[in-house]
Amino acid sequence: MKKLIVAVAALALMSGSAFAADWNFYGSARVSTFYDKVETIGTPGDTTSLSEALQGNSRIGATVKVSDELTGGFEYGTGVNVRKLYGEWNFGAGKLLVGQDYTPLNMMYSNQVYGADTDMLAFGGVYSGRAPMLQLTFGDFKLAFVSPNTNISVSPKGITGAAPSGAAVVGTTAVTEVKIPAIEASYKFAMDNLTFDLAGGYSSYEVAANSTSAKYDVDSYVIALGATAKIGAFYAAADIFTGQNAGNLISIETNGLKGTTFDNTGWDDGFAYWDGAKVIDNDQTGYSILVGYAFNEMFTAEAGYGFVQTDSGLATQADDEAATYYANVTVNLAPGVFFVPEIGKIDGKETNDADYTYYGAKWQINF
Repeated sequence: MKKLIVAVAALALMSGSAFAADWNFYGSARVSTFYDKVETIGTPGDTTSLSEALQGNSRIGATVKVSDELTGGFEYGTGVNVRKLYGEWNFGAGKLLVGQDYTPLNMMYSNQVYGADTDMLAFGGVYSGRAPMLQLTFGDFKLAFVSPNTNISVSPKGITGAAPSGAAVVGTTAVTEVKIPAIEASYKFAMDNLTFDLAGGYSSYEVAANSTSAKYDVDSYVIALGATAKIGAFYAAADIFTGQNAGNLISIETNGLKGTTFDNTGWDDGFAYWDGAKVIDNDQTGYSILVGYAFNEMFTAEAGYGFVQTDSGLATQADDEAATYYANVTVNLAPGVFFVPEIGKIDGKETNDADYTYYGAKWQINF
């Protein structure tokens, strides 16, 4: 009987603690309706098709406040996949976050909606996404130790040589040795109408043809600078970055657009190369710029341009480039209810790469 009383008391305490927390649930349903015209450079003919789909970044989640010191949250997407799941402790001098959330190396300025909210992120933007991490925050400075990406590309353009057995091929299990987490940091400096973001990341791991062969270092880094400005109804934003093997830290796409109806899996996602005998580093640069104007509470117009380039330094391989540009109008029908007509293009630029000309709209209700 005594054990039963103790168990009931413990359950009551846990229930009281759970009910004392402040839970704020939210959701976002997003449907894209776009016509895509795909042209492959060097290949005659093209295709135009309508796609209508529930976007993969539709979500439902909650933010939780247990106390002034302890908060948390979760977010699930379609699938169902965990987008966010984290807790954060305010220890006075700073904050400690444990779990999965957006890492410091993110500059999400654009409102390009095609491709499930592409936002120019893989075409000149800076997007490290959400990842498991331990993050420290001190005011406007963030430092995170992030689960590393250990992908590597095999036999890109201009490189011959078979993939070694068990090599780190994109999308497959790699024979790798990781000794340190990826490290990301950011600092935000805000003025009255102007904000600057400085961010960087570094990761390092070893890859081998198999468990008994020689190991090769794959070192990756990204340095990025961004800025936003707002003057009355007018706003603008821009970023620029440079890096080496940056695909291990941020999204790079110089051929095709992943996650769309026309998913052309490009040869170069910003990873280092394996030529059958050694690792070849891959350099990247990119930038994006956008401007917008809010005419009133109902209509906001925006236009943007993004560019990204990859370069292996090989004489047999030219630089690979991609660009995107768009114009759209956000139309607010009611609080949390809006749609965004958009027209734009994603330009693969290189021979045998694909160009996408598109027009349509995204429909969204936040609840």
